[in-house]
Amino acid sequence: MAAASGTTNVADESVSDVIDSAAEATNEAAQEVNQFVQFVQDNIPNIIEFGIKVILALVFFFLGSKVIKWIRKIVHRSFERTNVDAGVAQFVDSMIKFGLYALLIFMIATNFGIESSSIAALIASAGVAVGLALQGSLSNFAGGILILLLKPFAVGDYIVVTQEGIEGTVKEIQIFYTKLATVDNQTVVVPNSILTSNSLTNVTARPERQLDLKVGIGYDSDLKKAKKLIEDMLYSDSSVIQDEDIKVFVDSLGASAVVIGLRAWVKTEEYWATRWRLMEQIKLTFDAEGIEIPYNQLTVNVKSGQSV
Repeated sequence: MAAASGTTNVADESVSDVIDSAAEATNEAAQEVNQFVQFVQDNIPNIIEFGIKVILALVFFFLGSKVIKWIRKIVHRSFERTNVDAGVAQFVDSMIKFGLYALLIFMIATNFGIESSSIAALIASAGVAVGLALQGSLSNFAGGILILLLKPFAVGDYIVVTQEGIEGTVKEIQIFYTKLATVDNQTVVVPNSILTSNSLTNVTARPERQLDLKVGIGYDSDLKKAKKLIEDMLYSDSSVIQDEDIKVFVDSLGASAVVIGLRAWVKTEEYWATRWRLMEQIKLTFDAEGIEIPYNQLTVNVKSGQSV
């Protein structure tokens, strides 16, 4: 009986400890909840004020975005009326967009109670680090300014950067990049620093472009007849500018062909169409007139009585 009584007392004490622990945990949780509720009640004005500021900031950003778009439209229309170069218009538009959005964010930040002096100090301290991290972007920005000032090309020109293997029609000149459209309508985004630090060829800088073609004929073919046929093609082609110099000449004596050169002037926008058309016309005419256009070949002469 004594042993059983001792066991019962130990069990009662364990249950009591569990109940006490649960009660203590419940009291602590209730205190934390009460503290949170009290904190919310004490800071309701501040929370409401902060929420109002957030809503006002969103509204202000929305309205500011509309104003920025309106300003950009006005500037764009003024550029259209004054016939400003498209590259300059695009560059200025991107500058206005970047600057006005930066000003808008600055105004919103000050509206949240951040002092303008603190923002200025933050910008100044971060400027050095950002400048070091964005050296490439800064050089691209400087390159964009040089492109607009020196005008090595304009929107709509076809340029070739031989060192980089880049070529295409200029579609946009932005702050940091210039967009080109290739012949197969792919968009190439080129950093401005590449365009200002490498030599480039502006194919369409002038309204006229020289057409320079070469075609080989066999040594047994009639050279004068071949030259006369090519001359007739050039003088009868509507895309060839007749007021400019037209030349048909023997360019070189090759290993297996006499190379005839031809030079004429065409409008820049008609260059490729004229080139392709003349090449086809020369081939068909020479075939019809019995003038051979040879390919690389090796002729072996075997003397009589010798085996090969």
